[in-house]
Amino acid sequence: MINKDDPDYIFEEYKGHTIASHKNNIVGKDINNLIIVYRSDEFPNHGFIIGLDDSKLSGQRKSVPHNVDDAKGYIDWVVSVQQKKAETKPEKIIVDERAYDLRVNKGMLPTVDIAGHTFYVDIRMDMLRPKDDFLSKGIVFSDIENYYDEDKRTYTIPYNPKTHEFQEPDYRNIKELPKDLIAVSFPSERLLDRIGWNRHYGFELTHGMAKQGLKLQFEAKQIPWEKTFLVGLIKSNLKTEKNQQKTAEKQQPTHPKQSKNKGRRM
Repeated sequence: MINKDDPDYIFEEYKGHTIASHKNNIVGKDINNLIIVYRSDEFPNHGFIIGLDDSKLSGQRKSVPHNVDDAKGYIDWVVSVQQKKAETKPEKIIVDERAYDLRVNKGMLPTVDIAGHTFYVDIRMDMLRPKDDFLSKGIVFSDIENYYDEDKRTYTIPYNPKTHEFQEPDYRNIKELPKDLIAVSFPSERLLDRIGWNRHYGFELTHGMAKQGLKLQFEAKQIPWEKTFLVGLIKSNLKTEKNQQKTAEKQQPTHPKQSKNKGRRM
């Protein structure tokens, strides 16, 4: 170990590093030159000897010709690598610590309010499970796959507010907007329970939270039927019914007029 006041070395500061060059070094590259590079905050405990081949798995290490320019070149490379790492450093995840503690340590499930009733987001059971309603089948995610909008990352489904269940109307025969069902929209299960999703599929618990954060309470939006595909479907069904009626009328048999037999005049 050398010190900054070591009379046998010349010291030079360069880009946050200290270069220690032995006074016996000659100008230019020479195998006998001894040059050590330190990070300035690690001097003199940890240094790197320039020109020393550490790649050998066995046998003595080999010194190669080197000089102060080689030391500066090495420092330039180290600094550039550090800068690239800093540029690609993952964004710091800012998560509500209380929400994280409740979800991870206390096991609290996120909830969704749908038309005034609370549902638990239960990834393990693949469903939105209604609170305090054990007779309801709830909303099973695999049952509503066709109602998922990938661009908006939301489900928009027909929902029965009395039974607290997903319920489809009779699409084939529907002729008017449902009176006992409503349309509701809510985020995907991945957004509703990020931690549950990550845990279920083997990701880090905080995966994806840099952008989305962490919420434990959601509220579904009620969508007017007039803004759904149902309006167009009803028009199509009515048109089909009308065409069927016309076709049926054309296919009805026509009865020929009966001719009156005139007898011989008496």
